Amino acid sequence: MALPLLGGALWGAGAAAGARAASERRTRPLMGTQVDIVAEGPDGPLLRQAVDRAYAEMHRLEALMSRFQPQSLVSRISLAAGITPVAVPPEVMAVLQGAQRVSALSRGAFDVTVGAFRSWNFGPGEKVVPAAQELARQRPLVDARGLVLDAQAGTAFLARQGMALDLGGIAKLPILEAGLRVLRSEGVENALVNGGGDVLTLGRWQGRPWRVGLRDPRAPERLLGVVAVDGAGVVASSGDYERCFFYEGQRQHHVLNPRTGRPASGVHGVSLVARDVAAVNGLGAALMVQGPHAGRALAQQRMPGLAVLIAGQDGGVWQSAAMAALLEPVAS
Repeated sequence: MALPLLGGALWGAGAAAGARAASERRTRPLMGTQVDIVAEGPDGPLLRQAVDRAYAEMHRLEALMSRFQPQSLVSRISLAAGITPVAVPPEVMAVLQGAQRVSALSRGAFDVTVGAFRSWNFGPGEKVVPAAQELARQRPLVDARGLVLDAQAGTAFLARQGMALDLGGIAKLPILEAGLRVLRSEGVENALVNGGGDVLTLGRWQGRPWRVGLRDPRAPERLLGVVAVDGAGVVASSGDYERCFFYEGQRQHHVLNPRTGRPASGVHGVSLVARDVAAVNGLGAALMVQGPHAGRALAQQRMPGLAVLIAGQDGGVWQSAAMAALLEPVAS
């Protein structure tokens, strides 16, 4: 739902004329989406090198945490379910621990063991809607309590054979953050990373705060408003309109309800704005699963002060006080 706006135009437009600093813009496929980097600095060759290294780091982490890569660490954890713990590096352990925190916060609305619902296919090729009997067979294998982490030993273990991990709702932001961290370590002070509607920023763009548009999930070609991000920030989004297809007149999308194995209902999309990834990671999917009323209650009671926007399937849009203070209207 988030879309970077550069120089008052959408992502694909060129930089403003007369810009003095060197700038670099790249787009590469990553994590099942397109990941864009725009960076600004005094030295063009060093900037290009920094962007190359940022993409290399993000590719490295994707290779660890993608369930779609058979040799990934996440795939190995799933293959070893019910058999043996698997050693995991600190960056993967941090994501898994974050998943457990969000699961507890949302009372199970977010659960990375939804990977056990293996039959869905929202990617390229034939779209698949599993039969009710198949989902009923897989449902007992979805249980966040079955993910056992031993931080001291550095291992992860799924307690029952047939369990499987899907980090799609919580790994992307840390991977994008790692890319931004590489840019910072290479001396880049002004940069933006956009991965499928999740936007992380550093510094400014041509001396001004970054501007990020929030798409209307009911009509993605329109914007609900724009937020200005000055310095470090994250605009995180979850929605039902990108990885989806229609089956028997109903939208089927990739945010699954762990309790049913079916796509979450009641919410078209969620946007969150914060200063750091840890404050929002995984919450978008959790709020979509909880539905508009329970999601609003969770945001108000457990996350006071966080900028949250929830667009319901009933046409209503709710935003927290913090989001209302940030969101600028779009000129008609």
